[in-house]
Amino acid sequence: MVTGAAPPGRPTAVPGRRPASGPRDAPRARAPPGGRGDFASLPRTEGEVGTFKDNKAAPIHRWFQYPAGFSYRAVEHALDLEGTSEGARVYDPFAGTGTTLVVCKGRGIASIGVEAHPLVARIARTKVSWDVDLEQARSERVRFLRDVRRGGGKDPPLREMPELVLKCYSAPNLRKLLRLRTRLGGVPEELRDLFEVALVGTLRSASAAATGWPYIAPKKRIAEKDAILTFESLLDRCLRDLEGTPVDRRQVDSQVLEGDARHPSVAARSVDLAFTSPPYLNNYDYADRLRLETYFLGMAGSWADISERFRKKLVVSATTQVLRQDGAPEDLVSRAVGPVAPTVAKALAEKVRALSRLRRERTGQKSYDLMVARYFVDMTQALEATRRALRPGSRFVLILGDSAPYGVPIPTEQYLGEIGVGLGFESFKVVPLRARGGKWRSNPQRHHVPLKESWLLLQN
Repeated sequence: MVTGAAPPGRPTAVPGRRPASGPRDAPRARAPPGGRGDFASLPRTEGEVGTFKDNKAAPIHRWFQYPAGFSYRAVEHALDLEGTSEGARVYDPFAGTGTTLVVCKGRGIASIGVEAHPLVARIARTKVSWDVDLEQARSERVRFLRDVRRGGGKDPPLREMPELVLKCYSAPNLRKLLRLRTRLGGVPEELRDLFEVALVGTLRSASAAATGWPYIAPKKRIAEKDAILTFESLLDRCLRDLEGTPVDRRQVDSQVLEGDARHPSVAARSVDLAFTSPPYLNNYDYADRLRLETYFLGMAGSWADISERFRKKLVVSATTQVLRQDGAPEDLVSRAVGPVAPTVAKALAEKVRALSRLRRERTGQKSYDLMVARYFVDMTQALEATRRALRPGSRFVLILGDSAPYGVPIPTEQYLGEIGVGLGFESFKVVPLRARGGKWRSNPQRHHVPLKESWLLLQN
Protein backbone atom coordinates (compact mmCIF):
# COMPACT_ATOMS: atom_id res chain seq x y z
CA MET A 1 0.00 0.00 0.00
CA VAL A 2 1.36 3.44 -0.96
CA THR A 3 0.22 6.76 0.46
CA GLY A 4 1.07 10.31 -0.36
CA ALA A 5 0.79 13.78 1.15
CA ALA A 6 -1.01 14.45 4.42
CA PRO A 7 -2.44 11.45 6.30
CA PRO A 8 -5.77 11.25 5.41
CA GLY A 9 -17.93 -5.88 2.05
CA ARG A 10 -19.45 -7.86 0.42
CA PRO A 11 -20.87 -6.85 -3.01
CA THR A 12 -24.51 -7.31 -3.91
CA ALA A 13 -26.20 -8.49 -7.08
CA VAL A 14 -26.83 -6.23 -10.03
CA PRO A 15 -30.39 -4.91 -10.43
CA GLY A 16 -32.50 -7.54 -12.08
CA ARG A 17 -34.66 -10.47 -11.11
CA ARG A 18 -34.24 -11.20 -7.44
CA PRO A 19 -35.04 -14.47 -5.68
CA ALA A 20 -38.62 -14.49 -4.45
CA SER A 21 -37.48 -15.50 -0.96
CA GLY A 22 -34.69 -13.04 -0.07
CA PRO A 23 -34.42 -9.38 0.78
CA ARG A 24 -34.18 -6.74 -1.88
CA ASP A 25 -30.50 -6.20 -1.06
CA ALA A 26 -28.03 -8.50 0.65
CA PRO A 27 -26.12 -7.13 3.66
CA ARG A 28 -23.51 -4.56 2.64
CA ALA A 29 -20.12 -3.74 4.06
CA ARG A 30 -20.47 -0.23 5.42
CA ALA A 31 -17.78 2.29 6.21
CA PRO A 32 -17.04 2.39 9.92
CA PRO A 33 -18.55 5.31 11.90
CA GLY A 34 -16.41 8.38 11.47
CA GLY A 35 -14.27 6.89 8.73
CA ARG A 36 -14.10 4.98 5.46
CA GLY A 37 -13.74 1.27 4.88
CA ASP A 38 -10.59 -0.53 3.84
CA PHE A 39 -10.24 -1.06 0.09
CA ALA A 40 -7.71 -3.79 0.80
CA SER A 41 -10.61 -5.84 2.22
CA LEU A 42 -11.82 -6.95 -1.23
CA PRO A 43 -11.79 -10.79 -1.11
CA ARG A 44 -9.04 -12.41 -3.15
CA THR A 45 -11.62 -14.53 -4.95
CA GLU A 46 -12.99 -11.35 -6.46
CA GLY A 47 -9.65 -10.08 -7.69
CA GLU A 48 -10.96 -9.72 -11.23
CA VAL A 49 -13.06 -6.67 -10.44
CA GLY A 50 -10.91 -4.78 -12.94
CA THR A 51 -12.21 -7.04 -15.74
CA PHE A 52 -15.55 -7.38 -17.51
CA LYS A 53 -15.87 -11.07 -16.57
CA ASP A 54 -18.59 -10.67 -13.90
CA ASN A 55 -20.71 -8.48 -16.17
CA LYS A 56 -21.13 -11.09 -18.90
CA ALA A 57 -23.96 -12.78 -17.00
CA ALA A 58 -25.28 -9.79 -15.02
CA PRO A 59 -28.63 -8.23 -16.00
CA ILE A 60 -28.35 -4.91 -17.87
CA HIS A 61 -24.53 -4.99 -17.77
CA ARG A 62 -24.47 -7.90 -20.22
CA TRP A 63 -26.23 -5.99 -22.99
CA PHE A 64 -22.92 -5.14 -24.63
CA GLN A 65 -19.65 -7.00 -24.09
CA TYR A 66 -17.32 -4.00 -23.81
CA PRO A 67 -13.62 -4.81 -24.37
CA ALA A 68 -12.28 -2.54 -21.66
CA GLY A 69 -14.99 -2.78 -19.04
CA PHE A 70 -14.65 -3.52 -15.33
CA SER A 71 -16.79 -5.53 -12.93
CA TYR A 72 -19.90 -4.06 -11.38
CA ARG A 73 -18.59 -5.56 -8.13
CA ALA A 74 -15.86 -2.92 -8.05
CA VAL A 75 -18.50 -0.18 -8.03
CA GLU A 76 -20.49 -1.94 -5.32
CA HIS A 77 -17.37 -2.34 -3.21
CA ALA A 78 -16.55 1.36 -3.52
CA LEU A 79 -20.11 2.47 -2.71
CA ASP A 80 -20.20 0.21 0.34
CA LEU A 81 -16.85 1.30 1.73
CA GLU A 82 -17.53 4.98 1.05
CA GLY A 83 -20.96 4.69 2.67
CA THR A 84 -22.56 6.17 -0.47
CA SER A 85 -26.35 5.76 -0.51
CA GLU A 86 -29.57 7.39 -1.68
CA GLY A 87 -29.38 11.16 -1.63
CA ALA A 88 -25.79 11.21 -2.89
CA ARG A 89 -24.59 11.83 -6.42
CA VAL A 90 -21.82 9.82 -8.13
CA TYR A 91 -19.73 10.90 -11.11
CA ASP A 92 -17.86 8.72 -13.63
CA PRO A 93 -15.65 10.79 -15.97
CA PHE A 94 -14.88 7.73 -18.16
CA ALA A 95 -18.33 6.18 -18.15
CA GLY A 96 -17.82 3.61 -20.92
CA THR A 97 -20.99 1.56 -21.30
CA GLY A 98 -22.32 2.72 -17.95
CA THR A 99 -21.27 0.13 -15.36
CA THR A 100 -20.99 2.73 -12.58
CA LEU A 101 -24.30 4.34 -13.46
CA VAL A 102 -26.22 1.06 -13.71
CA VAL A 103 -25.06 0.01 -10.23
CA CYS A 104 -25.93 3.42 -8.79
CA LYS A 105 -29.39 3.39 -10.36
CA GLY A 106 -30.09 -0.02 -8.86
CA ARG A 107 -29.27 1.41 -5.43
CA GLY A 108 -31.33 4.55 -5.86
CA ILE A 109 -28.25 6.79 -6.14
CA ALA A 110 -28.22 9.63 -8.65
CA SER A 111 -25.31 9.54 -11.08
CA ILE A 112 -23.77 11.28 -14.03
CA GLY A 113 -21.23 9.96 -16.51
CA VAL A 114 -19.16 11.40 -19.33
CA GLU A 115 -18.13 9.31 -22.35
CA ALA A 116 -16.28 10.61 -25.40
CA HIS A 117 -17.14 7.85 -27.89
CA PRO A 118 -20.62 8.59 -29.31
CA LEU A 119 -21.66 4.94 -29.81
CA VAL A 120 -20.45 3.89 -26.36
CA ALA A 121 -22.24 6.89 -24.80
CA ARG A 122 -25.46 5.89 -26.57
CA ILE A 123 -25.19 2.34 -25.25
CA ALA A 124 -24.61 3.62 -21.70
CA ARG A 125 -27.59 5.96 -21.97
CA THR A 126 -29.80 3.08 -23.09
CA LYS A 127 -28.64 0.86 -20.22
CA VAL A 128 -29.84 3.40 -17.62
CA SER A 129 -33.15 4.13 -19.38
CA TRP A 130 -35.34 1.74 -17.40
CA ASP A 131 -38.65 3.57 -17.72
CA VAL A 132 -39.65 1.65 -20.84
CA ASP A 133 -43.27 0.82 -21.65
CA LEU A 134 -42.74 -2.95 -21.72
CA GLU A 135 -46.16 -3.67 -23.21
CA GLN A 136 -45.40 -1.31 -26.09
CA ALA A 137 -41.91 -2.79 -26.46
CA ARG A 138 -43.21 -6.37 -26.70
CA SER A 139 -45.84 -5.34 -29.22
CA GLU A 140 -43.21 -3.53 -31.30
CA ARG A 141 -40.92 -6.55 -31.06
CA VAL A 142 -43.59 -8.74 -32.70
CA ARG A 143 -44.27 -6.20 -35.44
CA PHE A 144 -40.58 -5.53 -36.08
CA LEU A 145 -39.56 -9.18 -36.38
CA ARG A 146 -42.56 -9.97 -38.58
CA ASP A 147 -41.56 -7.12 -40.89
CA VAL A 148 -37.91 -8.23 -40.99
CA ARG A 149 -38.79 -11.86 -41.76
CA ARG A 150 -41.28 -10.84 -44.41
CA GLY A 151 -38.56 -9.01 -46.31
CA GLY A 152 -39.34 -6.61 -49.10
CA GLY A 153 -38.23 -3.02 -49.28
CA LYS A 154 -34.84 -1.83 -50.40
CA ASP A 155 -31.75 -2.74 -48.41
CA PRO A 156 -28.25 -1.40 -49.14
CA PRO A 157 -26.28 -3.55 -51.60
CA LEU A 158 -23.55 -5.62 -49.98
CA ARG A 159 -20.84 -4.03 -52.11
CA GLU A 160 -21.33 -0.75 -50.23
CA MET A 161 -20.24 -2.32 -46.94
CA PRO A 162 -16.63 -1.93 -45.73
CA GLU A 163 -14.37 -4.90 -46.41
CA LEU A 164 -14.07 -5.81 -42.71
CA VAL A 165 -17.85 -6.26 -42.44
CA LEU A 166 -17.98 -8.35 -45.63
CA LYS A 167 -15.32 -10.69 -44.25
CA CYS A 168 -17.21 -11.37 -41.02
CA TYR A 169 -20.46 -12.78 -42.45
CA SER A 170 -21.86 -14.95 -45.18
CA ALA A 171 -23.82 -12.97 -47.76
CA PRO A 172 -27.24 -14.29 -46.59
CA ASN A 173 -26.53 -13.47 -42.96
CA LEU A 174 -25.20 -10.01 -43.77
CA ARG A 175 -28.38 -9.31 -45.73
CA LYS A 176 -30.38 -10.20 -42.62
CA LEU A 177 -28.27 -7.85 -40.52
CA LEU A 178 -28.77 -5.05 -43.03
CA ARG A 179 -32.50 -5.71 -43.05
CA LEU A 180 -32.51 -5.35 -39.26
CA ARG A 181 -30.54 -2.12 -39.51
CA THR A 182 -32.77 -0.65 -42.22
CA ARG A 183 -35.97 -1.39 -40.31
CA LEU A 184 -34.72 0.27 -37.14
CA GLY A 185 -35.89 3.51 -38.69
CA GLY A 186 -39.50 2.35 -38.32
CA VAL A 187 -39.21 1.63 -34.59
CA PRO A 188 -40.80 4.31 -32.36
CA GLU A 189 -38.15 6.78 -31.23
CA GLU A 190 -38.57 5.94 -27.55
CA LEU A 191 -37.66 2.29 -28.27
CA ARG A 192 -35.15 2.68 -31.08
CA ASP A 193 -32.00 2.80 -28.94
CA LEU A 194 -33.04 -0.37 -27.10
CA PHE A 195 -33.50 -2.22 -30.39
CA GLU A 196 -30.19 -0.83 -31.68
CA VAL A 197 -28.32 -2.11 -28.61
CA ALA A 198 -29.67 -5.59 -29.33
CA LEU A 199 -28.53 -5.25 -32.96
CA VAL A 200 -25.06 -4.04 -31.94
CA GLY A 201 -24.76 -7.06 -29.63
CA THR A 202 -25.80 -9.31 -32.50
CA LEU A 203 -22.87 -8.29 -34.68
CA ARG A 204 -20.21 -10.32 -32.88
CA SER A 205 -22.54 -13.05 -31.68
CA ALA A 206 -23.70 -13.90 -35.20
CA SER A 207 -20.35 -13.55 -36.97
CA ALA A 208 -18.70 -16.31 -39.01
CA ALA A 209 -15.30 -14.86 -38.08
CA ALA A 210 -13.61 -14.81 -34.68
CA THR A 211 -14.65 -11.47 -33.24
CA GLY A 212 -13.63 -11.85 -29.62
CA TRP A 213 -12.00 -8.93 -27.87
CA PRO A 214 -9.68 -7.28 -28.49
CA TYR A 215 -9.03 -8.34 -32.10
CA ILE A 216 -11.22 -9.39 -35.01
CA ALA A 217 -9.70 -12.29 -36.97
CA PRO A 218 -11.59 -12.67 -40.29
CA LYS A 219 -9.37 -15.58 -41.35
CA LYS A 220 -10.32 -17.60 -38.28
CA ARG A 221 -13.75 -19.04 -39.08
CA ILE A 222 -16.30 -20.13 -36.47
CA ALA A 223 -19.89 -21.41 -36.61
CA GLU A 224 -22.08 -18.59 -37.86
CA LYS A 225 -25.40 -17.94 -36.09
CA ASP A 226 -28.58 -16.76 -37.75
CA ALA A 227 -28.66 -12.97 -37.38
CA ILE A 228 -32.42 -12.64 -36.90
CA LEU A 229 -32.65 -15.41 -34.30
CA THR A 230 -29.64 -13.97 -32.46
CA PHE A 231 -31.16 -10.49 -32.46
CA GLU A 232 -34.47 -11.86 -31.21
CA SER A 233 -32.75 -13.67 -28.35
CA LEU A 234 -30.76 -10.61 -27.30
CA LEU A 235 -33.76 -8.28 -27.49
CA ASP A 236 -35.82 -10.69 -25.38
CA ARG A 237 -33.01 -10.76 -22.82
CA CYS A 238 -33.01 -6.95 -22.67
CA LEU A 239 -36.77 -6.92 -22.09
CA ARG A 240 -36.51 -9.55 -19.34
CA ASP A 241 -33.78 -7.54 -17.64
CA LEU A 242 -35.88 -4.39 -17.75
CA GLU A 243 -38.86 -6.27 -16.33
CA GLY A 244 -36.67 -7.26 -13.38
CA THR A 245 -35.56 -3.74 -12.48
CA PRO A 246 -37.06 -2.39 -9.21
CA VAL A 247 -40.03 -0.16 -10.03
CA ASP A 248 -39.02 2.44 -7.45
CA ARG A 249 -35.58 2.84 -9.08
CA ARG A 250 -36.68 3.47 -12.66
CA GLN A 251 -36.97 7.23 -12.20
CA VAL A 252 -33.62 7.65 -10.41
CA ASP A 253 -31.63 10.40 -12.14
CA SER A 254 -28.93 8.81 -14.33
CA GLN A 255 -27.36 11.08 -16.93
CA VAL A 256 -24.87 10.17 -19.66
CA LEU A 257 -23.16 13.08 -21.37
CA GLU A 258 -21.23 12.69 -24.60
CA GLY A 259 -18.18 14.74 -23.71
CA ASP A 260 -14.54 14.88 -22.73
CA ALA A 261 -13.28 13.94 -19.27
CA ARG A 262 -10.45 16.43 -19.72
CA HIS A 263 -12.85 19.37 -19.68
CA PRO A 264 -15.42 20.37 -17.04
CA SER A 265 -18.82 18.85 -17.92
CA VAL A 266 -20.35 18.75 -14.44
CA ALA A 267 -21.18 21.64 -12.12
CA ALA A 268 -18.48 22.48 -9.60
CA ARG A 269 -18.80 20.86 -6.15
CA SER A 270 -21.89 18.90 -7.20
CA VAL A 271 -20.89 15.24 -6.65
CA ASP A 272 -20.23 13.20 -3.51
CA LEU A 273 -18.05 10.49 -5.04
CA ALA A 274 -16.21 10.04 -8.32
CA PHE A 275 -15.56 6.48 -9.43
CA THR A 276 -13.98 5.35 -12.69
CA SER A 277 -11.55 3.11 -14.50
CA PRO A 278 -9.78 5.33 -17.04
CA PRO A 279 -7.88 4.06 -20.09
CA TYR A 280 -4.78 2.12 -19.13
CA LEU A 281 -1.42 3.10 -20.56
CA ASN A 282 -1.17 -0.15 -22.53
CA ASN A 283 -1.30 0.83 -26.22
CA TYR A 284 -4.94 -0.20 -26.51
CA ASP A 285 -6.75 1.68 -29.28
CA TYR A 286 -10.31 2.01 -27.97
CA ALA A 287 -11.56 3.62 -31.19
CA ASP A 288 -10.22 0.82 -33.39
CA ARG A 289 -11.66 -1.93 -31.17
CA LEU A 290 -15.18 -0.78 -32.09
CA ARG A 291 -14.43 -0.72 -35.80
CA LEU A 292 -16.89 -3.51 -36.67
CA GLU A 293 -19.76 -1.78 -34.89
CA THR A 294 -19.08 1.70 -36.23
CA TYR A 295 -18.49 0.42 -39.78
CA PHE A 296 -21.73 -1.59 -39.79
CA LEU A 297 -23.81 1.29 -38.40
CA GLY A 298 -22.38 3.69 -40.99
CA MET A 299 -20.72 5.87 -38.36
CA ALA A 300 -17.33 5.39 -40.07
CA GLY A 301 -15.98 3.71 -43.17
CA SER A 302 -12.22 3.99 -42.96
CA TRP A 303 -9.23 4.40 -40.66
CA ALA A 304 -9.31 8.14 -41.39
CA ASP A 305 -12.98 8.32 -40.35
CA ILE A 306 -12.24 6.57 -37.07
CA SER A 307 -9.36 8.95 -36.36
CA GLU A 308 -11.38 12.05 -37.12
CA ARG A 309 -14.68 11.04 -35.51
CA PHE A 310 -13.54 9.02 -32.50
CA ARG A 311 -9.80 8.67 -31.91
CA LYS A 312 -9.13 12.40 -31.57
CA LYS A 313 -11.77 12.70 -28.85
CA LEU A 314 -10.24 10.10 -26.56
CA VAL A 315 -7.55 10.36 -23.90
CA VAL A 316 -4.29 9.20 -25.46
CA SER A 317 -3.41 5.63 -24.47
CA ALA A 318 -2.15 4.19 -27.78
CA THR A 319 0.60 4.99 -30.27
CA THR A 320 -2.05 5.21 -33.01
CA GLN A 321 -3.25 8.43 -31.37
CA VAL A 322 0.03 10.33 -31.60
CA LEU A 323 2.12 11.86 -34.38
CA ARG A 324 5.81 12.70 -34.22
CA GLN A 325 4.96 16.32 -34.98
CA ASP A 326 2.91 16.52 -31.77
CA GLY A 327 6.01 17.92 -30.05
CA ALA A 328 8.95 16.78 -27.99
CA PRO A 329 7.73 14.39 -25.24
CA GLU A 330 9.85 16.04 -22.55
CA ASP A 331 8.45 19.47 -23.41
CA LEU A 332 4.87 18.19 -23.21
CA VAL A 333 5.51 16.72 -19.76
CA SER A 334 7.35 19.81 -18.57
CA ARG A 335 4.56 22.20 -19.57
CA ALA A 336 1.58 20.18 -18.27
CA VAL A 337 2.93 18.18 -15.33
CA GLY A 338 5.89 20.32 -14.21
CA PRO A 339 3.87 23.14 -12.61
CA VAL A 340 1.80 20.77 -10.43
CA ALA A 341 4.16 17.85 -9.76
CA PRO A 342 7.78 18.70 -10.57
CA THR A 343 9.12 15.43 -9.10
CA VAL A 344 6.81 13.39 -11.33
CA ALA A 345 7.67 15.57 -14.33
CA LYS A 346 11.37 14.90 -13.77
CA ALA A 347 10.81 11.13 -13.44
CA LEU A 348 8.60 11.09 -16.54
CA ALA A 349 11.20 13.03 -18.52
CA GLU A 350 13.73 10.29 -17.75
CA LYS A 351 11.22 7.62 -18.80
CA VAL A 352 10.37 9.26 -22.12
CA ARG A 353 14.07 9.82 -22.86
CA ALA A 354 14.66 6.10 -22.34
CA LEU A 355 11.70 5.27 -24.56
CA SER A 356 12.97 7.64 -27.26
CA ARG A 357 16.30 5.82 -27.30
CA LEU A 358 14.66 2.40 -27.40
CA ARG A 359 12.34 3.51 -30.18
CA ARG A 360 15.29 4.23 -32.45
CA GLU A 361 16.75 0.80 -31.70
CA ARG A 362 13.59 -1.27 -32.22
CA THR A 363 12.26 -2.49 -35.54
CA GLY A 364 8.70 -1.29 -34.97
CA GLN A 365 9.82 2.15 -33.76
CA LYS A 366 6.61 2.62 -31.78
CA SER A 367 6.12 6.11 -30.38
CA TYR A 368 5.80 5.00 -26.77
CA ASP A 369 7.64 8.12 -25.67
CA LEU A 370 4.96 10.39 -27.08
CA MET A 371 2.18 8.07 -25.94
CA VAL A 372 3.38 8.19 -22.32
CA ALA A 373 3.86 11.96 -22.39
CA ARG A 374 0.46 12.65 -23.92
CA TYR A 375 -1.26 10.21 -21.55
CA PHE A 376 -0.06 12.07 -18.47
CA VAL A 377 -0.88 15.44 -20.03
CA ASP A 378 -4.43 14.25 -20.71
CA MET A 379 -4.88 12.56 -17.34
CA THR A 380 -3.63 15.66 -15.51
CA GLN A 381 -6.45 17.58 -17.17
CA ALA A 382 -8.97 14.84 -16.34
CA LEU A 383 -7.93 14.80 -12.67
CA GLU A 384 -8.25 18.56 -12.47
CA ALA A 385 -11.72 18.56 -14.08
CA THR A 386 -12.91 15.78 -11.76
CA ARG A 387 -11.60 17.49 -8.62
CA ARG A 388 -13.57 20.58 -9.64
CA ALA A 389 -16.79 18.51 -9.66
CA LEU A 390 -16.23 16.97 -6.20
CA ARG A 391 -17.57 18.40 -3.00
CA PRO A 392 -15.01 19.12 -0.26
CA GLY A 393 -14.18 16.02 1.78
CA SER A 394 -15.27 13.61 -0.95
CA ARG A 395 -13.11 11.08 -2.75
CA PHE A 396 -12.08 10.09 -6.27
CA VAL A 397 -11.70 6.30 -6.60
CA LEU A 398 -9.97 4.86 -9.67
CA ILE A 399 -9.07 1.38 -10.87
CA LEU A 400 -5.75 1.66 -12.70
CA GLY A 401 -3.12 -0.54 -14.26
CA ASP A 402 0.57 0.25 -14.54
CA SER A 403 2.56 -0.46 -17.71
CA ALA A 404 6.05 -1.11 -19.07
CA PRO A 405 6.35 -0.16 -22.75
CA TYR A 406 9.59 -1.53 -24.20
CA GLY A 407 10.19 -2.87 -20.67
CA VAL A 408 10.38 0.63 -19.12
CA PRO A 409 8.25 0.54 -15.92
CA ILE A 410 5.68 3.33 -15.62
CA PRO A 411 4.11 3.40 -12.10
CA THR A 412 0.93 5.03 -13.40
CA GLU A 413 -1.04 5.00 -10.14
CA GLN A 414 1.85 6.50 -8.13
CA TYR A 415 2.43 9.27 -10.66
CA LEU A 416 -1.27 10.11 -10.94
CA GLY A 417 -1.58 10.14 -7.16
CA GLU A 418 1.24 12.66 -6.86
CA ILE A 419 -0.18 14.73 -9.70
CA GLY A 420 -3.55 14.70 -7.93
CA VAL A 421 -2.00 16.07 -4.74
CA GLY A 422 -0.27 18.75 -6.80
CA LEU A 423 -3.66 19.74 -8.23
CA GLY A 424 -5.13 20.17 -4.76
CA PHE A 425 -6.26 16.76 -3.55
CA GLU A 426 -5.39 16.42 0.12
CA SER A 427 -3.78 12.97 -0.14
CA PHE A 428 -3.67 9.73 -2.10
CA LYS A 429 -3.40 6.03 -1.39
CA VAL A 430 -2.56 3.12 -3.71
CA VAL A 431 -4.02 -0.30 -2.81
CA PRO A 432 -2.84 -3.22 -5.01
CA LEU A 433 -5.71 -5.23 -6.48
CA ARG A 434 -4.25 -8.03 -8.63
CA ALA A 435 -1.33 -9.07 -10.81
CA ARG A 436 -1.90 -8.72 -14.54
CA GLY A 437 -0.24 -9.42 -17.89
CA GLY A 438 0.33 -13.11 -17.23
CA LYS A 439 -1.44 -14.29 -20.38
CA TRP A 440 1.25 -12.61 -22.53
CA ARG A 441 4.11 -14.34 -20.71
CA SER A 442 4.81 -16.75 -23.58
CA ASN A 443 5.13 -13.95 -26.14
CA PRO A 444 8.87 -13.63 -26.99
CA GLN A 445 8.34 -9.96 -27.87
CA ARG A 446 6.86 -9.26 -24.45
CA HIS A 447 8.78 -7.63 -21.60
CA HIS A 448 9.11 -9.45 -18.27
CA VAL A 449 8.29 -6.57 -15.94
CA PRO A 450 5.60 -7.63 -13.40
CA LEU A 451 2.42 -5.60 -13.81
CA LYS A 452 -0.48 -5.01 -11.46
CA GLU A 453 -3.85 -3.38 -11.14
CA SER A 454 -4.59 -1.13 -8.18
CA TRP A 455 -7.08 1.13 -6.50
CA LEU A 456 -6.01 4.77 -6.49
CA LEU A 457 -7.83 6.73 -3.79
CA LEU A 458 -7.63 10.52 -4.01
CA GLN A 459 -8.95 12.40 -0.98
CA ASN A 460 -10.40 15.83 -1.80
